Amino acid sequence: MKVYGITNCNTVKKALDWLKENRVDYEFHDFKKLGISLDKLQEWDQKAGYEQFLNKKGLTWRGLDEETKASVQSAAEALPLLQQKTSMIKRPVMEHNGFLYFGFDESIYSKELVK
Repeated sequence: MKVYGITNCNTVKKALDWLKENRVDYEFHDFKKLGISLDKLQEWDQKAGYEQFLNKKGLTWRGLDEETKASVQSAAEALPLLQQKTSMIKRPVMEHNGFLYFGFDESIYSKELVK
């Protein structure tokens, strides 16, 4: 199980606490320290569509100028921007045996991660 996120994100903290409480082993990938490859973003886009993990509600997106926001019309524009500004990736990202989920939802985690 691999978890992608940022350590100071409250949603990531909640998810990691949930994983620990439910004894789910994981490897943590810190976007701020390790970044994210364009290949990984393309993989997520192919599986889920970049719209699922481009966080337009966060401060980073809202801080962009209107021209940059308007230019994001496809994965070709979104993915390089997400690679540059990893804070715009919806967090946490959970990957486990074909399971891919963006965000925190206890019911989904329980169904998919606790066997």
